[in-house]
Order: sequence, then structure tokens, then C-alpha cells
Amino acid sequence: MLVIFVLLTLSFFVDVSLSGPISNRVAYAASTSPASSMPLTKRDSPKYVVAHFMVGNTYPYTQQDWLSDICLAHQSGIDGFALNVGKDPWQPQQVANAYQAAQQSGTGFKLFLSFDMTSLPCNNADDADALRAYIATTQLNRGGTTQFLQQLSGKNAVYFVPSFFVDTKDFQTLRGVIDGLFNWNSGWPIQVNSSSIGLFKAAALDGLIGGAATDKEYIDGLKPLGGSYMAAVSPWFFTHYSPETYNKNWIYLSDDHLYARRWDYLVRFRNQIDIVEVVSWNDFGESHYVGPIKGAQPNSQAWVDGFDHTGWLNLTSYYATAFKTGVYPTITKDQILMWSRPHPALADAPDDPVGRPNNYQIASDKISVIVFAKSPATVTLSTSSTHSKKFNVTAGATKLTLPIEAGGFMKAVLKRNSQTIIDLEPKDFRFDPSPSSYNFNAFVACSS
Repeated sequence: MLVIFVLLTLSFFVDVSLSGPISNRVAYAASTSPASSMPLTKRDSPKYVVAHFMVGNTYPYTQQDWLSDICLAHQSGIDGFALNVGKDPWQPQQVANAYQAAQQSGTGFKLFLSFDMTSLPCNNADDADALRAYIATTQLNRGGTTQFLQQLSGKNAVYFVPSFFVDTKDFQTLRGVIDGLFNWNSGWPIQVNSSSIGLFKAAALDGLIGGAATDKEYIDGLKPLGGSYMAAVSPWFFTHYSPETYNKNWIYLSDDHLYARRWDYLVRFRNQIDIVEVVSWNDFGESHYVGPIKGAQPNSQAWVDGFDHTGWLNLTSYYATAFKTGVYPTITKDQILMWSRPHPALADAPDDPVGRPNNYQIASDKISVIVFAKSPATVTLSTSSTHSKKFNVTAGATKLTLPIEAGGFMKAVLKRNSQTIIDLEPKDFRFDPSPSSYNFNAFVACSS
């Protein structure tokens, strides 16, 4: 009863989701309106790109920190943050700071709540008190989110798009409960793991990178309801917690330009997708952050510190524009982005008490490169003094890759008419053959 009251009272877009792609947990929710046999109305609304934001990592944030993040996200093509909130008593005040910063930014930036059901399962009085605190916060700080809601739903009321880990055949049972669904696990090819990878032929495996079979399942399952579909896109996944802490130690397949190829897929099928959620802005514990490393890390410093990912925001801006407009933007500045893990997949770190992450066998030892070129050029990639390859690139975005061996480096040189335009070689990167601990995070370099 309390949850129904909460959802009916709040005037913002609501995303109830888990904090991570964990299939054996279920998010709980309740109807936002009386159950009805009438189908939902498909909203003829603009496309949106939002980013998952972990409020639990913002304990030391000031309002200026929020303003800085909001402005950076806005500049990168992101329209809003899904504020992942839990039961910590200090989090409602940070949510209030976020709303105030969004108003201060003058950008029309959107904010909505994503209730973390691993922290707020809504099964006791303490959870009820936490929800009341968020109600009080958002009632006072709605900002431009009401307009966002009206564009989505045509009315000033809650718009409920949860992430439920249920069979798509059961979507019909959610009639009268949901306004749409968020497919969290569509961000990665999670069906590929150390046990299954040998079952896929090369062509089939290649087809899983970026494209998600569950997109079609969700879209088809939502058609009878007329609800909105929110897809996920994510650049990476690695987490490395011991059984004594969060007991999470695995990777998802993130090689082969996962982020760019997933975006290409979403652009191609944009007419069937209403909202894209970037996972994530600042979830350091799972290594898929695209925002700056700041705030309070969840004991992830061992694999996050020194691994800035903000270069991926350049990709985000490019592809978010294409998704929202249906047209890839013209490149007006030459730029190169490249990334790699810091050590070979089979490297040994005997002093690491957590051990190798599950699925380490599916990782490939190679660098991934995206070239943004104003006009045709040549790009030479090098990963050692004896291993280089030259590529001809056309105007636009080009995906390149090159194997890397232990002790190697990353270097990319773009030339046009015999003139060197970009010479990118991060001096603080080395493909370490003997790491002190296992780190399958990505080291991202970007030319200025």
C-alpha cells in the first residue's frame, strides 16, 4: 500500500531497477493506476539519452560537483540522469542538491529516480521511511522534469518504466502496472561466458557484439501494451570484489568495440526505441563509468584509480546525436580514441587474494581504436616496436583494432597529405606481463 502511495504521489519519471545485471533478483513494484484491460498509449515523443548515476557514490559531493557533472553530461549529448538511490539517510539531500544543480545549469537537464531494490526492497518500515524522504525531496525540487514527464506521458503524473527480470511472455501480466520497461541486460552480450563461448561460431559471436536478441523480445512483448522501450548501452564490465565484501568477480565480453557497435545497433533501430540509458555515469565498482572519477568509490580504487574513461564521452556525444536525430553528425575535428586492458588476459597475479575474474578466458589481447576523421587520411597503429599496421580511413567514424602482446604499448598516428595531424601515445600505459593484481578495467586514451 505504501509503495502504491509513493508511486502515485511522485511527479517524475520512475525507473525501478537493480544496481547491476544480476538475473536471480527481482525488482518489486506496484501499480501506478488501477489495473485496466485498456492498452497503454504509445507516446509519440522525442528520443532521449540518459545515464545511470549512482547516488551512493556521492557522499562528499557539493552542489558544484553536481553542476559540473550535469554540464559535462549535457555537453556530451546526455539529457538526464537516472538517480540510483538506496537507503542511506544522507542520499535524499544529495538528490535535492542534484535537482537544484540541474535548475542552476539552465540546460533543461532531466532527473528521475531509479530505486535500487537491492537496497530498498520495500519490505519493512525503514524502507518506507526512506521512500518518504525521497518523496519530500522531489516534491520540493521538480525543476524541468515535469516537462519531461509530460512529453513522455501527456500528463503530469508518474511514468513507470521498471527493470523487471521476468520472462517476456509474462509482460501481459503487467498491464495496468507499467508504462514501459527497461532492458538492463541488453547492454552486454551476457550469454557469452567461459562455458558458452566455444558453442558460438565466429560469425554468430560477432553478431552478438552490440546487437541484443532481447531487444526484439522486449519490443514484441511491449507491442500489445503500447508501452515505451528503454534500451541499455554500456562500454565495459569488470568487477572484482571478494566473497567477504560484495562477492562479485567477473567480466562480460566488452571487446570488439562493444560501445560503438551497440550504439550503431540502437541508431539503426531507433524507431522502435524510445529511450537509451547509458550504463553508467559513475558505477566505478563495475568499471562501466563514462564520467570523471570523483566522489566516494565503493572500495574499487584498486582497479579504477588511474583509469579515466571520459574519452568515451566523445563517443557518447557522437552516437547520442545520431540516435536522437537519425543522422550521424559530420566530423568537424580529427580525433582518435583508443583503449585496452592493462595486462594480458592470461597474465598471472598470484598475490591477488580475490583471484582471476570469472569469464577471463573470453577477453582478447588487442587494442580498440575509434578514428573520427574530417576527411580521408591514413592511420598507423603500433603496439610494439615491431608490430604496426597502416589503415586508410574515410571521413566519419572508423573502428580499428590491433593485437597487443605483453610489454606492449598503444600508439596511433593520423596523417593527411604527408602531414602528421595526431600522434597519440599514452606514456603511462604498458601492457604489463606481471601485474600485482587482476585488473580487467579499460585504460582509455583520447587525443585533444
